[in-house]
Amino acid sequence: MLPREAVTSLHQLAGWYPVVALTGPRQAGKTTLARAVFPDKPYVSLEDNDVRSFALADPRRFLGQFPVGAVLDEIQRAPELFSYLQTLVDANPGMGRYIITGSQQFGLTEKITQSLAGRVGFLHLLPFSWAEVDDLLAAKSLEEILWQGFYPPLHDRGIPPHVWFSDYLTTYVERDVRLAINIRDLATFHRFVLMCAARTGQLLNLSALAADCGITHNTARAWLSVLEASYLVTRLPPYHRNLGKRLTKTPKLYFLDTGFAAWLAGIRDARELVAGNLRGPLFETFVIAEFIKHKRNHLRPEELYFWRDHAGHEIDLLIERGDRLVAVECKAGQTVAQDWFAPLERFSAFAHNAESLILYGGETGQPRSQTPVVGWRKLSAALAAAFRDQDCKAF
Repeated sequence: MLPREAVTSLHQLAGWYPVVALTGPRQAGKTTLARAVFPDKPYVSLEDNDVRSFALADPRRFLGQFPVGAVLDEIQRAPELFSYLQTLVDANPGMGRYIITGSQQFGLTEKITQSLAGRVGFLHLLPFSWAEVDDLLAAKSLEEILWQGFYPPLHDRGIPPHVWFSDYLTTYVERDVRLAINIRDLATFHRFVLMCAARTGQLLNLSALAADCGITHNTARAWLSVLEASYLVTRLPPYHRNLGKRLTKTPKLYFLDTGFAAWLAGIRDARELVAGNLRGPLFETFVIAEFIKHKRNHLRPEELYFWRDHAGHEIDLLIERGDRLVAVECKAGQTVAQDWFAPLERFSAFAHNAESLILYGGETGQPRSQTPVVGWRKLSAALAAAFRDQDCKAF
């Protein structure tokens, strides 16, 4: 198993809460991580029919097999266990007794809120971060990395991306979606997912998205919530505190894995990204996803936003760090251009407490006095600087 950044956070949560919920998309490595960090705990998968039948028929006796706790995998398949877990941890509130995993939020979050509020710590595990695989992928180009993405099976099994993503979509559509909500027209939902992938890194216009798919606005909203609950996409909210009123209130849509987004958008070879229209949006998606992974893996409290005014001036990412802001621009180009700095200078006129950083598609960074320019291979170091209480200009 490749070392995961979330290991320390998982240990911390197990020391703070009697139950730890490890959630995230399918195939992100949740089971592998839970079993590696807690090798002495019994492991049971509620995906197994006989195990699930036992848990549903006699939950008290089922949990009685594990007096000192266990790893309960895919627990959303047996939601009746939650109320019994509450009774057990209240009677014996030892920390880190139960590690529960779930591939989707449908039903899981609601049951936890109802039964285990205050007793459970959450860790949201996404596919590999760049820091976890940068040595493994050192020989690959940026285009190859964006195209392949970061799901573990693509790196430890050698499965071609076009094969794995096709099977992943089929499994997700035919299983998770049907378990979550009653979608009768799976073909239309499939088209909706593809349309979302083509819009990664863009302002979310739900009305236009719905019209392109031939569905209602309310249906598009509901289906997008399904993708979010499955940890496939996220909405980055706009920042509008104390910076004037003429700002956009529309969020931006991002996939949480560039490989899956590229495959859905019809990219079948990394070479198509060299001069293709999706190179810029996918690079921005890569950077935003890495910031989200870092925040979740390390249980960071900072909030993430973007900024855009009605004239179209935009900052790709804002990190709110107490009373300070870190403004980040993502540029897929390989040559630093002077006009890259203008949006950051314009934003500084509104927010005097902002630091700035440019992450770009080149290999070599430039330690500019006001705004350091960081090559994409140094993204992990840039993340650490942006989230810590230090000046990014010292990067």
